[in-house]
Amino acid sequence: MTTNAPINIEKDDEFGFGTQIRKSPYFDATVRWGAKGFSVYNHMYIPRDFGDPVQNFWNLVNDAILCDVAAERQVEITGPDAAKFMQSLTPRDLSEMAVGQCKYILITNQDGGILNDPILLRLAENHFWISLADTDILLWAQGVAVHAGMDVSIGEPDVSPLQLQGPKSGEVMKKLFGESIMDLRYYWLRELELDGIPLIVSRTGWSSELGYELYLQDGTRGDELWEKIMAAGEPFGLKPGHTSTIRRIEGGMLSYHADADINTNPYEIGMDRLVNLDMDADFIGKAALKRIRENGVSRKEVGLRIDMAPLKKPNTRFWPLTKDGKTVGKVTSAVYSPRLEQNIALAMVATELSEIGTTLEIPTESGSVQAIVVEKPFFDPKKQKAIAS
Repeated sequence: MTTNAPINIEKDDEFGFGTQIRKSPYFDATVRWGAKGFSVYNHMYIPRDFGDPVQNFWNLVNDAILCDVAAERQVEITGPDAAKFMQSLTPRDLSEMAVGQCKYILITNQDGGILNDPILLRLAENHFWISLADTDILLWAQGVAVHAGMDVSIGEPDVSPLQLQGPKSGEVMKKLFGESIMDLRYYWLRELELDGIPLIVSRTGWSSELGYELYLQDGTRGDELWEKIMAAGEPFGLKPGHTSTIRRIEGGMLSYHADADINTNPYEIGMDRLVNLDMDADFIGKAALKRIRENGVSRKEVGLRIDMAPLKKPNTRFWPLTKDGKTVGKVTSAVYSPRLEQNIALAMVATELSEIGTTLEIPTESGSVQAIVVEKPFFDPKKQKAIAS
């Protein structure tokens, strides 16, 4: 991203830790609209605090929120062998993926470990974007390409997504783009312009709610885009926000580095549907995943209800899970749901203790706390599990 706008080099109150952590095109807008705290994700600032996280949750589930997720960087793959190369990175069968379609995929290493769980966008026959969770897949893809013997170009484009999420997000989108945006199907994309601002818009998001992602293709117009969306959303209660830990755990959605990492394989987290070992195409980790499928796994991801006073905030470390005094797993993500009025969590436990109804314990300084394995997602208003395409 380049800009010729003048800067104030004498400003002494600017937030930041130095130029090694990048600011998004929306950074100044989020500060202006009340962002109070940031995390670092893919070497970029990402807003994590707009005040009360419970209020942010209610804003999301009742109305709509706009989130700066530019830190979900894109790895762009183009060239005559782009489709073949892309298939080599993932165990999901991409042979039927159409231009204009998005897919939730896993990227695995040679041991079957998960390196990332991104959204893949196919913009043209030989043009893909990998919309990343928090790992350096750009370096992985470029490294793989060195010895792949394929004609591909791999880089990071000037693309910065926003997430517009919540039940009223469709109304905001209609005001921005007209009634035709309602024809955009789940996990499909469309190339659009908003007053000359170039965008790719997809019906995707990380919220378990109705939502859209708007991929800005000109980083100099981030502030302008943010303000246009907020203005259009004002009549519908749109608020600035951040991805909700409460809602994503309610929806059973995984967070990379928390609920899965390089030492986790797809079978442990119940993502068998994203692995096709029978397709002719080869991919990194295929042999390892065949062995894992044949041998089975020793642990599985489960949902938990934790019976204790409401948690004041999400866990910031992995909590041990025990059974009869023996450590049998760990709590990976835990939070109090004000809607369900209970503490809910995702956890990795020994396979033999993963059945619904199993009672486990979390040792604490004030005594053991009971944790019961329950079905997930925890909240499913339509009585059908929302599965990413």
